[in-house]
Amino acid sequence: MYRILVLLAISFSISSAHGQLKEKIIDFNFEKVSLNGVVTLPKNASPKGIVLIVHGSGRTNAVAQKWYLDIRKAITLAGYATFMWDKMGCGNSQGTFNYHQTVQNSASEVIAAIHHLKKQGIPGAHTIGLWGVSRAGWINPIVINTYKDIKFWISVSGVDAKENFQYLFEENLKIYGVSKDSIALLSKELNTSYRMTHAGKSYEAVMNATKNLRQNAFLHRFNNGRASTKEQFEAYQKQFMKEEFDSVSGLQINVKNFESLLSNVHCPVLAIFGEKDKNVDWQKTQELYTKTLGKHTELTVKTFPDANHNLFKCNTGGFYEFEDHKLPWHRPDGFLETITNWLKTQE
Repeated sequence: MYRILVLLAISFSISSAHGQLKEKIIDFNFEKVSLNGVVTLPKNASPKGIVLIVHGSGRTNAVAQKWYLDIRKAITLAGYATFMWDKMGCGNSQGTFNYHQTVQNSASEVIAAIHHLKKQGIPGAHTIGLWGVSRAGWINPIVINTYKDIKFWISVSGVDAKENFQYLFEENLKIYGVSKDSIALLSKELNTSYRMTHAGKSYEAVMNATKNLRQNAFLHRFNNGRASTKEQFEAYQKQFMKEEFDSVSGLQINVKNFESLLSNVHCPVLAIFGEKDKNVDWQKTQELYTKTLGKHTELTVKTFPDANHNLFKCNTGGFYEFEDHKLPWHRPDGFLETITNWLKTQE
């Protein structure tokens, strides 16, 4: 049960079989460790700018496994370079991976990458854009508000201000055919666990209040069958109690004053959503973007009816759909073209 308290929006990535692109390995320093990245360049032209690829949650092996290669090619077809790197303790990056890295610290990491690209005179570094999926929907607005020279932002499966596992949990239970009454009971216990943990209640009290939740098959699988120990719970609780918390919804606030942050974004934004996203409530995010970005900058929204959180064609959008049914990793028609064509307008 413990791991669900800290989950943000998980995004998976695969490499693509596209042809070779011009690549250059570049390391940069952040918090006294070296992070390993790769610049991808258009083949036959000087880049108009460089787009930083900002990851979602979880560990990465992006450089070695050539993550987002199809997306990076789509960006280079519009005349831009890309820069992507592995998180601390992942791939050839030094340091220790921290699953609980704050989005504020991740934003500082992105800004460190920008400064390095500019200092080294990397082709395209005169114009900086951002591409980001899921958790990056918290990171990139912080970057834009802090580093005032971001030219554009491509948001894929963006998020609202609060923790989103409760939505993921409920939507996936629906896919498995769990009854409405059972979903309501389990969701209530999940929310109770958030509230009690943040309020400093004991491990024993939280366990007793969530007995049905801890027996749930989806959650058991999600947590890899591991039950959290008292020591693990208390270590997490100590950190969790420091986080911003919304007493009305009972959810962690990942970015304080998020609406104001979005309203202060003045560069053009392309927002892309999969309508079968069962990780993040994309409709709520779309409404938030319209309310904030839509009033203060040039906002373009594109949705794909048969795409999941990671913008692959799917049937249900379930968390384990691709794993269980061995579906092909196909992008929805027009997804890559949407990125290329929109970028061509950013000159």
